[in-house]
Amino acid sequence: MSVERVKCLIMGSGPAGYTAAIYTGRANLSPVLYEGMLSGGQLTTTTEIENFPGYPEGVMGTQLMEDLRKQAERFGVEIRRGIVTDVNLEAYPFILTVDGDRTVEAESLIVATGASAKYLGLPSENKFKGMGVSACATCDGFFYRGQDVAVVGGVDTAAEEASYLANICNKVYMIVRRNELRACHVMQKRVKENPKIEILFEHQTKEVLGDDNGVNGVIVVNTKGEERRLDITGFFLAIGHKPNTDLFRGKLDLNPEGYIVTRSNTSHTSVNGVFAAGDVRDPHYRQSSPPEAAAWRQWTARSTSCWAAISDVPAGRARDSAAIARKRLFGKGCVKLNECSSKGRSLFECMRSDRRQYAENPGRNMTAGTDAD
Repeated sequence: MSVERVKCLIMGSGPAGYTAAIYTGRANLSPVLYEGMLSGGQLTTTTEIENFPGYPEGVMGTQLMEDLRKQAERFGVEIRRGIVTDVNLEAYPFILTVDGDRTVEAESLIVATGASAKYLGLPSENKFKGMGVSACATCDGFFYRGQDVAVVGGVDTAAEEASYLANICNKVYMIVRRNELRACHVMQKRVKENPKIEILFEHQTKEVLGDDNGVNGVIVVNTKGEERRLDITGFFLAIGHKPNTDLFRGKLDLNPEGYIVTRSNTSHTSVNGVFAAGDVRDPHYRQSSPPEAAAWRQWTARSTSCWAAISDVPAGRARDSAAIARKRLFGKGCVKLNECSSKGRSLFECMRSDRRQYAENPGRNMTAGTDAD
């Protein structure tokens, strides 16, 4: 029996997988995409997405993924159901096993397997999975309409889950381990101003309570050791994600958290011909993050590079300082030079002012950097 051989095989059907499919399809590489465990990826479990370009009125996660799928199919991408269960990256072409019994050879491989939700690891939490314990409010929140529920976590995802649940539930508790939220300003404001959301700072979950009918409460404890019972029927986790990279341990370079290590901010992995895209390689830039959070991280990366380029420029004669600074910054593409004056002092002030103004208003356009940085 002959073994199928493909030019490009893509693992995963989230935004990264479909985007890779669109580009490789347009490049006439005849890509084959295996959807993996969750067709459409994590965005199929969310509701309205407001910050994806091209949808001025917002778009439902399922609709966005269906649009991406259709766009990929337009360029001849073959989309298949199935899960890659084993890979051999020492051979070439690479040898992949699908669903445990089918072998496919690939001349190139794009890993876009994403990340999965984390759980607390409590025995009681595991006991009531599917009976009140969930890691997806938009998937299961409907079943708890008019009831009291809790969300664990203090980042953007937790704030989004709490906001969604507040629309359909009677009351939402946010159980936050720290003394502050780590969500973006917009999401913090949204949950703090919602009368149906109560935020319990410096609290952790001790035990999930329930019976044969499912969850009926949770015991939380604060930093003073004081315990409190919350009478709830739904317990939602929003504490982060684990990259789906177990298949690649010992085969690709991974960081301590399990994310695939890529070369110099590219998609190249430690094996030539194998590429990584999306959440599987990047724990920072999340698809559902509001734009101001991503923009702030972008500014931080840019400003580090730009300031390093001119940090040792002498503050002596303005004309000489300006010439040195301009040459370095232009080489790094850091500054739109025509927005700064010809004097060295003004050039430095331009960057200082830009950084200060950006801190006050994250949504403004930045002079320190271009979209290509």
